[in-house]
Amino acid sequence: MTTDLFSVHDRIVVITGGLGQLGRQFTMALLERGARVFILDRVAEERPVPPGWETFCRDNRLGIRNADITRKGEIQSAIDSLISQWGIPQALINNAALDSPPNAPVEENGPFETYPETSWDDIMAVNVKGVFLCCQIIGGAMAAAGRGSIININSTYGMVSPDQRIYAYRGTQGASFYKPVSYAASKSAILNMTQYLATYWAGREVRVNTLTFGGVFNHQDDAFLEGYCKRVPLGRMAREDEYNGAVIFLISDASSYMTGSNLIIDGGWTAW
Repeated sequence: MTTDLFSVHDRIVVITGGLGQLGRQFTMALLERGARVFILDRVAEERPVPPGWETFCRDNRLGIRNADITRKGEIQSAIDSLISQWGIPQALINNAALDSPPNAPVEENGPFETYPETSWDDIMAVNVKGVFLCCQIIGGAMAAAGRGSIININSTYGMVSPDQRIYAYRGTQGASFYKPVSYAASKSAILNMTQYLATYWAGREVRVNTLTFGGVFNHQDDAFLEGYCKRVPLGRMAREDEYNGAVIFLISDASSYMTGSNLIIDGGWTAW
């Protein structure tokens, strides 16, 4: 009998930020392939279940729990509930993150010299502490079970400095814009945390890898798109579904000998 190396059927997967743009894509890709998905999202109580997801909820293949990943007790409570219902998860996708988009308040995107300390703290709390806590609790449970796959979602800005030139057009609109240091610093931290945990849990068969993504199209303004796409060898931003294959790969047995790695999918951004 031929075994499907890329099968995720019946695997229990936890996704943080699963109601966001990419989180929804990961969720549907996994559900359509027979996985069970448990979402942790701090806006779960504010958003209705996306269309088409009701069937998966009724079939007990999708769970959604409101949780703040910067609070250890909330994560622990959610995972205790998951384990009592389904068992120990086989995979964790650390997808939740904060960023400062172009339409954020002026002080959020001002010069480095005046960047607010509170903004630094907020982004570090979610992007670094949140990943640390989820790995500690959920990864720890998988390590105790002797198997698992953790995927830490990164950005090209965790590898290279943001190209501030693509935001310069904002100055012609009366408001200067700088991509903040906190997002880049937080995502860079993810790379080393991945390598640390990959070696730490290697003996207990928990694989830990990073997925580094380029920008995703989300109806950004035309001036931003023009500047960004000129920097990408493929000449465009990613579609929101173009990262699903890598997620399936890293959860499945097709990547059974892969840990401590950084898989870059950015249209070539970091190649020049």
